[in-house]
Amino acid sequence: MMDRIDETDPFKVVAMIPTFETPRLILRPTRLEDADATQALFPHWEIVRFLSDRVPWPYPADGAHTYYRDVALPAMEAGNLWSWTIWLKGGPDHHIGSVELRDLNGDNRGFWLGLPWHGRGIMTEACEPVTDYWFNTLGRETLRVAKAPDNTASRRVTEKQGARVIAIEERSYVGGVCAAEIWELTREDWNALRAATRSV
Repeated sequence: MMDRIDETDPFKVVAMIPTFETPRLILRPTRLEDADATQALFPHWEIVRFLSDRVPWPYPADGAHTYYRDVALPAMEAGNLWSWTIWLKGGPDHHIGSVELRDLNGDNRGFWLGLPWHGRGIMTEACEPVTDYWFNTLGRETLRVAKAPDNTASRRVTEKQGARVIAIEERSYVGGVCAAEIWELTREDWNALRAATRSV
């Protein structure tokens, strides 16, 4: 594993991660060139306050570029992070958010969406192929995510997928320390839900 990504070869680390298409969206593997749009859309309190305190705040002017170059792309190359940017069919000409899977105990999926696109069901739609990839391509048995109780929109995405709360832990977020719900979804439950949805 290399410490830094060769910026002259931005496709190297994403070759094995698929692109997904849904009715409204295209999910493309994250690349370094996505950093500018992330830098413009991501650093808003409404987006970051319920994210892990690993996210620096105030967000630095080169925060997105540094994260992609030094953290996300090396982890994707190592095979313990799968990251996609979310593109809305028909525009705009930049991505509008991101979703990622990661091999972290108790926190396997994370996402964010630019403020203008909140409340449209976009993240629920984006998480469907990503969650299916976790279970049925990567072969994982369980998916666990940590949610702040006040992060109602994010909790709804997880709840719609059939996950349930299995524990309460204290976690440190950008907005401070608070109790976090640990949600778990099993591959068996996910595939049963998908089968039921397809049969309707």
